[in-house]
Amino acid sequence: MIDNGLKIYVISDGTGETADQMIKAALLQYVREGLKIVRFKNIRTEIQVRSIFEEAHSVNAIVVYTVVSDNLRIFIDSISQQTGVAAVDLLGPLLEKLSQHLKRNPESQPGLFHQVNENYFKRIEAIEFTVKHDDGKYADSLDRADIILVGLSRTSKTPLSVYLSYKGWKVANVPLVKDIEPPVELFQTDQRKIVGLLIEPETLVRIRRERLVRMGEHPSGDYANLNFVIEEIEFCKQIYRKNRRWPVFDITGKALEETASEVERVIKVAMPEKWGHIA
Repeated sequence: MIDNGLKIYVISDGTGETADQMIKAALLQYVREGLKIVRFKNIRTEIQVRSIFEEAHSVNAIVVYTVVSDNLRIFIDSISQQTGVAAVDLLGPLLEKLSQHLKRNPESQPGLFHQVNENYFKRIEAIEFTVKHDDGKYADSLDRADIILVGLSRTSKTPLSVYLSYKGWKVANVPLVKDIEPPVELFQTDQRKIVGLLIEPETLVRIRRERLVRMGEHPSGDYANLNFVIEEIEFCKQIYRKNRRWPVFDITGKALEETASEVERVIKVAMPEKWGHIA
């Protein structure tokens, strides 16, 4: 870029991302050779603003700002007139119009948009992690999970995992298979985040048979056989008895939301240093 080109100083009490994107959208209408955008984040005091305007004056820059504080916006307007530095308020006029229409004042709390975005991306990250770690996949990274669900096939591990991931939890689920030892990584991670799932044998048989029919298969064989399912559940209970630190939930007849709430509760109680602050 050219040193004597146009400089735009962005002042924000948050990240400045909103102003940056709006400026770039407007600049599509102009030749931008020599343009430089300088972003000043988390600006909260008049001293900070004065320093920025002094620098903007020395380099002949224009100031664009997104600030929610009424007092700070008034100060920016005042110092803009004092220094002769042109300043554009992107947020103030909109807040004023909204206040008039809604008949209430804004919260005037900086950084709220960034917090919303941050929570959104955390949920996306949790969903991606959960999908990737479905049905015992990537056992070598179980330590990165917030919650680990274990249980037999068709005990709602996947739907429960996905539901919890939409609430921001990174969930891995590990299937228990009769006469096969679970992956060793399951016992090497923090045992407080492991939750076992159980179900009544008759209910599990019905669910498995319905699934086989939907898939166009005949509901025969061990998978949907009551005696075999009873043996599977006993195998599952043996593992739970060996690992008594794992809370176990019987999901028979329970709504997904109810089980999810119970899982969240026990995880927060078991790991207060990490999750105790979450309501």
